[in-house]
Amino acid sequence: MRHPIRTPAPLTVALATGLLLTGCGGTEPLPGGTPGAPPSAAPASAVPTTTAPAVAVASRTRVGGPGTACALPVSFALAAEWEPEAVRAPDDPEFAVLMRQGPATVRCEVDAKPAGHIGFLRVWTAGKGPARTALEGFVEGERGASKTVYRATTAGALPVTEVTYTVHNEFMEESKEERAFAVATPKGTVIVHLGGFDTDEHREMLPAYELARTTLEVL
Repeated sequence: MRHPIRTPAPLTVALATGLLLTGCGGTEPLPGGTPGAPPSAAPASAVPTTTAPAVAVASRTRVGGPGTACALPVSFALAAEWEPEAVRAPDDPEFAVLMRQGPATVRCEVDAKPAGHIGFLRVWTAGKGPARTALEGFVEGERGASKTVYRATTAGALPVTEVTYTVHNEFMEESKEERAFAVATPKGTVIVHLGGFDTDEHREMLPAYELARTTLEVL
């Protein structure tokens, strides 16, 4: 579904300065680094289901490998019309902190606006260690996170940990669904996160997230 561009959330003003991202025209803000609600243990069967289409239309583009928009420890296929761009570290340390969430630093964002959605796939990297540990720290670093559910799954042929959770946005006075998966690589942990302007946008973008997960390769 294609939507008109809506009013951005609070950090859009900072993003629009161009100090945080290269080509950052997005309306979904970077998550803050303020610790939120701790993750809760829940059985894998509690992962919410969705009626969103299971398959995205793949483009011929992959991101992560040599010569692509983002230099990453992994690569994956992009949905048609989704546009990747590397995240450039700002010189100002006050803005640089917005690039971190828990133990992770954002390295790449894939913009869904050209495909008619308001949101991003963002790729974050953290140090070496268990993928679940990094993912738990990532979720703890997001303000307003709750209803957290972890499960073991796969990305391509690789074992990964996936999380689904909700985030309460005080500015919008509503909660929205988010999800991410984490994979351990020889160069550290990689987290691929899908947010969205709201829950409806998030669910409509799930096919692109699933395409990234099922085509993931470690480089």
